[in-house]
Amino acid sequence: MKIIAVIPCLDEAQFIGNVVSSTVKFVDKVIVINDGSKDNTAEVAQSAGAEVISHTRRRGAGAATRAGFEAAVKYGADIVVTLDGDGQHDPCEIPILIKPVLEGKADVTIGSRFLREAKVNRYRKFGIDVITWLYNIGHNAKIHDAQSGFRAYNRKALDIIAITYPGFGFSIETLVQVRKHGLKISEVAVSCIYHESGSTEHPVTHGLNVALSVLKIRLKEEFFNMDVKQKP
Repeated sequence: MKIIAVIPCLDEAQFIGNVVSSTVKFVDKVIVINDGSKDNTAEVAQSAGAEVISHTRRRGAGAATRAGFEAAVKYGADIVVTLDGDGQHDPCEIPILIKPVLEGKADVTIGSRFLREAKVNRYRKFGIDVITWLYNIGHNAKIHDAQSGFRAYNRKALDIIAITYPGFGFSIETLVQVRKHGLKISEVAVSCIYHESGSTEHPVTHGLNVALSVLKIRLKEEFFNMDVKQKP
């Protein structure tokens, strides 16, 4: 099984070197998508052992992840692991994350921050809870953390996912597409560390923007028969 890590990045030179050097121990290849960074994220990531795809301007987390997925598929990935470049996810937990996929118990695994106690600010937790509720409502199979960027996707999931949202709404878009195709989603408990300088997005603005995206996605899913089979 060929396992490739995809790490979207924006101005993460402070953290990306350690993230890449830790991640390469558990995967066959690391691809960093440098999404228009103004610092030396690309150089640090490459020096740490990653292949770097650079966008000349910021296109958004969804567009960066789409570019990473396309590159990983081109390299023949059987499993793609996504994680953030700001050090909030622990690469040492990649074996835990991919285990359900390797065992055929899931097509997508989400590393959930809330299956065990996590130190998350109340306003951030509230935003995540709202977004997760919007994803869960109307469906029996519930998840606890719809916004976690620490995930593993098998090739079946990669072949049906078509990311069209350039921003963070893509994280829900992918789950809706996977669910609509009847693929299996599981969660595993992971740790999470937030750094004061690690986020490039204001949590309140970020949460509102994502929530609006989720509403649009769910409306398309429920009322307009969103066709997730067509690539953008």
